[in-house]
Amino acid sequence: MQLTSLGRLALQHARSHAAEELYLRAGTDLTRPISFYGLVNERCNVRCRYCDFWRLKEYQNEMTIPQWQQALSSIREFVGKYSISFSGGEPFMKKGFIDLLAWCREQGIEAGVTTNGSALSRRIAARTVAAQPLNVNVSCDGPDAETHDYLRGWPGLFDTLSAGIGHLRAEQRAQGIEFPIVIKPTINRHNFRQMPDIVRWAERVGATAVNFQPMYRSTEETWTELWIESDEDFADLERVTDELCEMHARGHAIVNRPEILKLMVPHFREEKAPAKLGACRVGLRDFFIRTNGDVELCFFYPVVGNILRQSAREIWYGEKARQVRGETVGCDKLCLFTCLSQKTLGDKVRMGMKLLRKPRPGAPDGRVTAAPG
Repeated sequence: MQLTSLGRLALQHARSHAAEELYLRAGTDLTRPISFYGLVNERCNVRCRYCDFWRLKEYQNEMTIPQWQQALSSIREFVGKYSISFSGGEPFMKKGFIDLLAWCREQGIEAGVTTNGSALSRRIAARTVAAQPLNVNVSCDGPDAETHDYLRGWPGLFDTLSAGIGHLRAEQRAQGIEFPIVIKPTINRHNFRQMPDIVRWAERVGATAVNFQPMYRSTEETWTELWIESDEDFADLERVTDELCEMHARGHAIVNRPEILKLMVPHFREEKAPAKLGACRVGLRDFFIRTNGDVELCFFYPVVGNILRQSAREIWYGEKARQVRGETVGCDKLCLFTCLSQKTLGDKVRMGMKLLRKPRPGAPDGRVTAAPG
């Protein structure tokens, strides 16, 4: 993420905030989506204990790379310059995905990707860096192989992704290209006590930052094994989040602001969103594209259109989207998905500044300092 990108993001969010306030106060809908997400496939080569994709008997149809290009062009015609976060499944398993990243860069679309790290060989890392993504998020659920490989169901994955981060960093230096490498742990009963160690590990391997996301209940394991629910666990989780807040204040590379970290206990207690958060704004901002082109404004609400059959503008201002938008602002679910949780303009700017920083070798206590230039 460059300063120019951060400036554009700040301007877009300022405009979006004004439109959101007009909608909430007067019901006038001049909103436009500002956060875009693309699920390029459901296929995955790991067996995460809290995920259903690898258990599916059938997968949704996948848009081809030309269809993705058509969809992304439709969004650009609607909103102008924008950024999108790609994920899967495992996106690097999709043939032509790196070509799509490169095409986005050529078209002025800033595209990031979340990966399990299994495909980050030297060759793939070199091609990925050459495509100049906005960021690369690497899913990692522990500071060691014992924890991570158990939760991800693939022995050896921790060592593979650790090497992959090294390949990315080496290629960044070789090609003179910088972008954030962000570690994304999914927090659950098996690993929450290790969150501070995950931050320290991420800094040691040269990642830019860590962005924690608590688990949601879906699979059998999330009900029987992985959910945080005992009084002892809650006491430990509160202690750990306090430590993370202190690390955040000392300059460690943690994206989540302290107010969000403090909501992890209420999340696992399955409480409603605090009134101080105000109206949910996800339906006023988010545009999530499924593998088959279906579009959602929120995971918990119905599909509002299909990008293969409608333009982005038609979907956003269509009757279904307007209905969902009206329903989401009244939702009191406590969402800590990193893509759904409330983000103000200030939050976005602070996040951007955090991602502009990188670890400096030899910095005391593993702290980060501003990147030169």
